[in-house]
Amino acid sequence: MTKVLSVASECVPLMKTGGLADVVGALPAALAGQGVEMRVLVPGYPKVMAALGKAKAVMTWDDLFGGPASLRAGKLGDGVLYTLDAPHLFDREGGPYNDATGADWPDNPQRFAALSLAGARVAAEGIKGWSPDVIHCHDWQAGLAPLYLREKGAGDRVASVITIHNIAFQGMAPGDMVGTLGLPPGEFTQDGYEFWGDISALKAGLVYADKITTVSPTYAAEIMTPDYGVGMDGLLQARQADVVGILNGIDGEAWSPPFTKPSGKAKHRAALRREFDLPDWDGPVCVVVSRLTEQKGLDLLLMALPALLDNGGQLVLLGTGEPGLEAAYRDFAAQHPGVAVTIGYDEDLAHRMIVGGDAILVPSRFEPCGLTQLYGLHHGTLPVVALTGGLADTVINASPAGLAAGAATGIQFNPVTAQALAQALMKLVNLYHDQPTWTQMMKNAMAAPVDWGHSAAKYAALYAGMVKAG
Repeated sequence: MTKVLSVASECVPLMKTGGLADVVGALPAALAGQGVEMRVLVPGYPKVMAALGKAKAVMTWDDLFGGPASLRAGKLGDGVLYTLDAPHLFDREGGPYNDATGADWPDNPQRFAALSLAGARVAAEGIKGWSPDVIHCHDWQAGLAPLYLREKGAGDRVASVITIHNIAFQGMAPGDMVGTLGLPPGEFTQDGYEFWGDISALKAGLVYADKITTVSPTYAAEIMTPDYGVGMDGLLQARQADVVGILNGIDGEAWSPPFTKPSGKAKHRAALRREFDLPDWDGPVCVVVSRLTEQKGLDLLLMALPALLDNGGQLVLLGTGEPGLEAAYRDFAAQHPGVAVTIGYDEDLAHRMIVGGDAILVPSRFEPCGLTQLYGLHHGTLPVVALTGGLADTVINASPAGLAAGAATGIQFNPVTAQALAQALMKLVNLYHDQPTWTQMMKNAMAAPVDWGHSAAKYAALYAGMVKAG
């Protein structure tokens, strides 16, 4: 049995801002059948502490970056959850990273250094006879853990791996915080955790972890290039032998379709159109469940939408993000009866949209893995995706070859421009009107392997190969 401590800033069902939380929440159960015991460590945000209840402290600090703290043990499903109870760092209103105005918490460097340090201490000392073989660090928020682990003298006993969920977020802190964060001054160099005069928590993870994973094979290759590496491409090229791309999966039970055949979608599609009072047009109902950002290509979709609407297609969008895009989509919906927009996030509505939609649009400029296209595939809601990252790895394009082989599960477009997206939307409408082909694509999509089975086996093999003697 390989023992793994997973350290992350969010985890479903306790705290979620994106796909990271889904992955962290799903992995322990997925790995249980692979000979891996995974325990999860997350910050003690108010919602997390409320869900945990009166849990017993199993580790304490008199002063953890400005105040007393404790580690409390509880349950996550059938597994163990550790929560870092540090009220001075985490007991506050707002999001996990931002205040109510959307500004970063000014003490984020200390907050997530504390999470990393707690993870390193658990890995180095163990808790009540349980000592991990591997510490699995997720994104920059846990990026300092491998360095702290080394500083505690445990790097030769406990292996470390960091997963890059999105390399664009790097956990920067001013260089004069080296002492504040308890980092070794001698490592504040170009070959260490220094990045253009600042501290980079993500870079620390990439330098000091034994292995590096990303959430899709294509993204692993992309981030070794200047276009996608966000300044870390050279480091990743130097460590390419230690970089592994493992696709994310989805929780098949939480996202179980209410039908097993393509024909079962019809009543849910009709219900979705009624819910949003969409006119009785004859084209596909497309859905978007996304953050409204340029990274997600939602500015391109605004420009390409006429190609969908003019050909009888419709759009239902759920999301929140950049104020300019939120306003633009509200205005667009007000002027076009075939478009319905909900600003915000509602998990139940997201489910209804993916169940009832004919297609799901994911026009991201870059996408490490993406989960919404996987939800779409599972429900026969055919993805229209940019040819990048995990979108390239999970959707089989309706190219002449893909259609001739009877294997297509969606539409990919490239380059990532409004014009290419418009062409993809017109192709979508044409395929929708070819019902035998469309039905076959739905069957293919619903049969696609999107759960954690295959990927969990890859993680288990990775961990097993990392275990250190002694």
